[in-house]
Amino acid sequence: MKRISVLLADDHQIVREGFRSLLGHERDLEVVGEAANGREAVHLTRKLHPEVIVMDIAMPMLNGLEATRQICKALPATRVLILSAHSDDVYVDQAIDLGAAGFLLKQTSAHVLASAIRTVHQGNTYFAPEISKQVRTRRSKSGPRTGNIENHNFRLSSREMEVLQLIAEGMSNKRVAEKLGVSFKTVDKHRQHLMGKLDIHDIAGLTRYAIAKGITVGSSRVASAG
Repeated sequence: MKRISVLLADDHQIVREGFRSLLGHERDLEVVGEAANGREAVHLTRKLHPEVIVMDIAMPMLNGLEATRQICKALPATRVLILSAHSDDVYVDQAIDLGAAGFLLKQTSAHVLASAIRTVHQGNTYFAPEISKQVRTRRSKSGPRTGNIENHNFRLSSREMEVLQLIAEGMSNKRVAEKLGVSFKTVDKHRQHLMGKLDIHDIAGLTRYAIAKGITVGSSRVASAG
């Protein structure tokens, strides 16, 4: 039997270990890698080509939503299944619009997680009942979507999103440059573009925007949120 290859992306090691242990009891599933942040998830996806990624949202360096955007664009055959503690409308809608094949909450059972992995691997979608109900209710009230997403996030490039998250996590331009492997001038240029596109002209404002839009949970909470 060919097993479904799975990549786990969560910033908490104990959570990844728990998922790996639980999924290890499923004969048709194989965990082929683990990522502690979105950037690692993108890198390992390019390297390992997993069939399904179980993706957290609130991760440092690069959040799960932006990682999903990059992965779905570069490797559309890989299916992304969001597994998060956050069920806010902004997270669910962005996950769907960015190409996620499913959305589960972390209190779900191992049996449901395994079933969701199999379902999205087959090309279908899988949403937790409460998530599915949220989406149906909201979209029945707002009518059919036109595909035009009224969200500043989607006007930002992937690199601008990365810079925005790192700035919101409290990093200086110099530190951001070191993390991304680019020059100080390049980071400063991205920051100016961000401010221009968002019409926000100070770091505090960028940080508030990033937290409000789910790009980061903020420097004080990023290590503890899931």
